[in-house]
Amino acid sequence: MKVVICGAGQVGYGIAERLAAEYHDVSVIDTSPALVQVVRDTLDARGIVGHGAYPEVLQEAGADQADLLVAVTLHDEVNMVACQVAHSVFNIPTKIARIRSQSYLRSDLQDFFSTDHMPIDAIISPEREVGEMVLRRISLPGAMDVIRFSDTSMVTVAIECREDCPIVNKPLGQLTELFPDLGATVVGIWRGNELIVPNTADALVTGDIAYVVADEGQIKRTLLLFGHEEPEAGRIVIAGGGNIGLFVAQEMERRKLSARLRLIEANASRAHQVADQLNNTIVLNGSSLDQAILREADIDDADLMIALTNDDKVNILSSVLAKRLGCKTNLALINDPAFQTFTRPLGIDAYINPRSVTISRVLQHVRRGRIRSVHSILDGRAELIEADALETSPLVGVSLRELDLPDGLRIGAIWRNETFIRPDGQMKIKPRDRVVIFAAGHAVRKVEQLFRVSLEFF
Repeated sequence: MKVVICGAGQVGYGIAERLAAEYHDVSVIDTSPALVQVVRDTLDARGIVGHGAYPEVLQEAGADQADLLVAVTLHDEVNMVACQVAHSVFNIPTKIARIRSQSYLRSDLQDFFSTDHMPIDAIISPEREVGEMVLRRISLPGAMDVIRFSDTSMVTVAIECREDCPIVNKPLGQLTELFPDLGATVVGIWRGNELIVPNTADALVTGDIAYVVADEGQIKRTLLLFGHEEPEAGRIVIAGGGNIGLFVAQEMERRKLSARLRLIEANASRAHQVADQLNNTIVLNGSSLDQAILREADIDDADLMIALTNDDKVNILSSVLAKRLGCKTNLALINDPAFQTFTRPLGIDAYINPRSVTISRVLQHVRRGRIRSVHSILDGRAELIEADALETSPLVGVSLRELDLPDGLRIGAIWRNETFIRPDGQMKIKPRDRVVIFAAGHAVRKVEQLFRVSLEFF
């Protein structure tokens, strides 16, 4: 696939890095010569210095032959115009734009981003996506990650196996026998720095992070089975009043997710703006690294600290400091993959990687076959893929035991007639079933083949 990316910042570079690693033909445009040089030096991708919305620059990047344009510069208007030019001048089939301003994302403007007006096929709002991820974590204490699939009650949660986890050292097949009515399947295990796609003979050990696909109604029972009985956080402190922090606070007020909410913002004018937009949240002006400010926010009595500033180092240090001052748990926003590797030893309970959210949205349009959604996890080492099975899919009509799936793949759930089904060896996938598959990075292409549409379908 030929892909043109406008913007070589953290988001654009991350997308280019992933797609180039999968041997797509990638060109990256940016006005910064330094950022373009980094792309040229480190990725198997072309780098073009120029304005991403200019037709001649897009032409130089190969837009006349492109299958996909991804506009992720820091400016919404540049991204929108780039998509318009890609559509009107180069007839690029798929256009994706990063839109940050909430003014463009109002519900009454949904028709604005359509072929007749502003031809954008998919909108990426990292701030809103990250905010929703934070809210999902809050609603399910004990889960390190929460991934929901579209239009179903299927959910994937990442759960840490601690020393008191009652199901460690037991084969996964035995768990199925002990809990036959549990709508949950362990599809992946992160152990140290190793990814394991398990079979029924494998067992969890202390320190593992298990990825479990479950029926939404069975999530709390699943967490309990893993030994997680954490109560919902009632006293929460948010560090950072930017777009993400404000969105999270507003949604928490609307959904009544916190009995007491405090927000800390370092910039005085921004703190006043945030305070004017919140009704039941106390906003404090100061640094989240200042112990006096944290104590003023009653951090010693807080259930959860959420660090959402624009600085990874501030998020890490404030999370660690909050916990040492008595906060029970913490959650940090961390962009740099280098920092993500040592969060656990520092005492950070969970972190959010905004790049994974953005990359997941792009991959949904890159993956071939009848793919509904893609969720990149573990910094791209694995994907959770939701896809439709058609009459011509190789999966259909064969029992899962006879199917002999390739290494690196595990079916986690089937959604049929509005019902969650936990797969077993005897089950046969039917046409129009929706299937969730956990795929190691090297096996993703095999998923595309399993859900391909043959010419017979047409």
